[in-house]
Amino acid sequence: MSESLVVCDVAEDLVEKLRKFRFRKETNNAAIIMKIDKDKQLVVLDEEHEGISPDELKDELPERQPRFIVYSYKYQHEDGRVSYPLCFIFSSPVGECCPSSLAESKLVLLRVLKPTFLWKTVLMLLSLPVLVL
Repeated sequence: MSESLVVCDVAEDLVEKLRKFRFRKETNNAAIIMKIDKDKQLVVLDEEHEGISPDELKDELPERQPRFIVYSYKYQHEDGRVSYPLCFIFSSPVGECCPSSLAESKLVLLRVLKPTFLWKTVLMLLSLPVLVL
């Protein structure tokens, strides 16, 4: 029996948290990790982190469950400028298929967030992400 496509909405409290995170003034690395609550059919907050490196972030992710991550980090340009890009990362365990509902829920999150970069990664490669345009 085939499953119907379920597109998860984003929890209202998470929408507000993401808006605040997008315009944050802090200069440290930070992350919001989100997951899908299958019972409520919502993307919900899983964890928040301040001062977290990419390697530490990788260690925080579950090995067998997909996660959506918003990551802000300090980037030093070659000309001396400093910026704080907002990155959206979809992490999926190695070998796991990405169900259509996850892909569609990702699009809903992207409309809310409007990130600077979009990275699609697998858990093992989080510290070396691939930029998807």
